[in-house]
Amino acid sequence: MSQEKWSVEIEPRKKGLCPDFKELWRYRDLIYLLARRSFVAMYKQTILGPAWAIIQPLLTTGIFTLVFGMLVGIRTEGPSMFLFYMCGSVAWNFFSRCLEKTAQTFADNEKLYGKVYFPRLCAPMATVLVTFINFLIQFVFFLCFLIIGNLTNHYGIKPDWGLVALTPVVLLQMGLLGMGVGVGLSALTVRYKDLSLLVGFGVSLWMYISPVAYPASVLSDKYPALKTLFMLNPMTPVIEFFRSAYLGTGSFSFIWWGISCAVTCLLLLAGVTLFGKVERTFADVI
Repeated sequence: MSQEKWSVEIEPRKKGLCPDFKELWRYRDLIYLLARRSFVAMYKQTILGPAWAIIQPLLTTGIFTLVFGMLVGIRTEGPSMFLFYMCGSVAWNFFSRCLEKTAQTFADNEKLYGKVYFPRLCAPMATVLVTFINFLIQFVFFLCFLIIGNLTNHYGIKPDWGLVALTPVVLLQMGLLGMGVGVGLSALTVRYKDLSLLVGFGVSLWMYISPVAYPASVLSDKYPALKTLFMLNPMTPVIEFFRSAYLGTGSFSFIWWGISCAVTCLLLLAGVTLFGKVERTFADVI
């Protein structure tokens, strides 16, 4: 008998730091289907449906404005306190959702991973895609407030169009940062399930050491000795970027953003490497 020729031959992934990008590209349709499934399941049997993507940042912005802006009296930059907090909340929500959802990759796809083969990174990539769709809804909502505020109240906000052009690059960085940290945590929770209980707390703590509820200049002025440590947080330059680009305020620095990108690459590399090691023995451990 002549030797049969297979169209696809599955072999153990070679040891290395980088995933097989050609294989991921071949499974791009699966990534789309997984993203579509997650998006439908997210709002299935809900009354308001995708409107929750708008309600969530609106409520968060309202709470920040009331608590930090009015009660605590934190000085915000720019002519509009509401837009200041909404800009930071929308950017942070995208990153935090990427991190929290990808941190549950192995737990959410346990049965799927055990039944059929496909590149395991397809699942977290689909999660980032769904989160990005939610971000677009929130971001358009923010832009509507920005335009209406300028037209009605004469805020005089002048976006920095040079920075605005870099928005796709910054969004890619945020998605990769969230996925890198998330898949690394997902790999660790396979053996240490206690970590899954700490992810939400860790994300909340990360938010408070990022300039979401306050401008970066407040912490830098009060605690100058901590400025370097504060700016090494990869999300600090990112949030400052959005406020500088769209509100014309903030202390965005290309140097710190470059360092943020380098930290993102390191965390992504560490997370994907750890994820690749755990996926080989995932079925046996679970």
